Amino acid sequence: MIKYWGIAMHHHLIREIGGRKHKEIYELIRRHGTVSKIDLLEQSGMTGSTLTRTLEELTAQNWLLEAGYGESTGGRRPILYQTNPKAGYVFGLDISRLHTKLILCDLHLNRLDAANWLMDESLTPGRLLPEIAQTAQTMLKSHGIPSDAVLGMGIGAVGPLDRVSGTILEPLHFPAAGWRNVEVTGYFSERLGFPVLLDNGANTALIGESWSDRNRDYRHLLYVHVGVGIRSSMMSNGKVVYGAVDMEGSNGQMIIQTDGPRLGDHGNYGCLETFASIHAIEQQAQARLKQGRSSLLLTLEDHPEKINFSHLVQALRQNDPLTVEIFTQAATFFGIGLSNLLNILHPEKVILGGPLISSHPSLFQTATRVAIRNTYHYPTYQVVFSQGHLGEEALVTGAAIMVIDQLTEV
Repeated sequence: MIKYWGIAMHHHLIREIGGRKHKEIYELIRRHGTVSKIDLLEQSGMTGSTLTRTLEELTAQNWLLEAGYGESTGGRRPILYQTNPKAGYVFGLDISRLHTKLILCDLHLNRLDAANWLMDESLTPGRLLPEIAQTAQTMLKSHGIPSDAVLGMGIGAVGPLDRVSGTILEPLHFPAAGWRNVEVTGYFSERLGFPVLLDNGANTALIGESWSDRNRDYRHLLYVHVGVGIRSSMMSNGKVVYGAVDMEGSNGQMIIQTDGPRLGDHGNYGCLETFASIHAIEQQAQARLKQGRSSLLLTLEDHPEKINFSHLVQALRQNDPLTVEIFTQAATFFGIGLSNLLNILHPEKVILGGPLISSHPSLFQTATRVAIRNTYHYPTYQVVFSQGHLGEEALVTGAAIMVIDQLTEV
């Protein structure tokens, strides 16, 4: 067990914006981008004098900028306000099984710097975490940002994890050893000197996607990420729904065939992940090739047991019949699992992400068509399906947003 320093939040607290009124006004402006004083008066329900004083204080504290004047409606042109992007900086970190990404952003989420690590057998926590910390320090130095101007770092990681203690517990399928009970927030907070928050990657991806679509105001969102495992999260009334334990990967354990197989030596027999995940597809391809099926795959790799996901994506894009059949079957099973979630949760919008969905447009179409066909109350209950606005950047972007959100937490 790798033991790092204590809980990050005990060392450093994220800077907050003044009182409730200040937070409310800042959040209104943040959501709209640029807002006139007249609109703020209408939306906040404050008196003119209270609003004026609140805006003056936020501007004096550097949280807000005056952004010119709006259109006149007869009298003086109203002053426009926007949040100050340089009032602070945030890091977003995505720790996944295939890669790890670090981004540095200002408060408008303009990306100032980014770094990537391809996760292989060598990237144990003992090697990766110091590299990330060093990279973060180098980024700040090269942009001339002092560490006290950083609000914090948000981390979206593979679960299960403990958000309160900032610990990655025992995730499956990491290429390197050692990813058990890793206190990531304590480590980074101690090394970097600013607050660090941890949540599972499905939640941060949903936070990212929800923010990018904030003008539509969907209240009930479901996000499902299909890759090495199946990761999901739910938002209700604009807030992430948390269970009694970290449940990010549990939807992949949904049983869809009671006497079915299972992957390796863990998990439920006949669960969704056994039919619709990167490992499942690789196993299917290897089994069919061993049976003697012909396929383009054998021109990419002549040994069936060495066929991997990148070979499969190449063959899929060349419309290899066997590969198309395997992916279509996986998308069909995933659609059945998705219909079970729809029948229980009834979200207004479902965002599907991850390498399995993004590898070909037909997979999204197949999965959503099968899901709708098996959803009760359709078409009375209408659901919007999307591949999101941010794609594979959703997770790391949401991790950064999670820190900015803390500014106005009441």
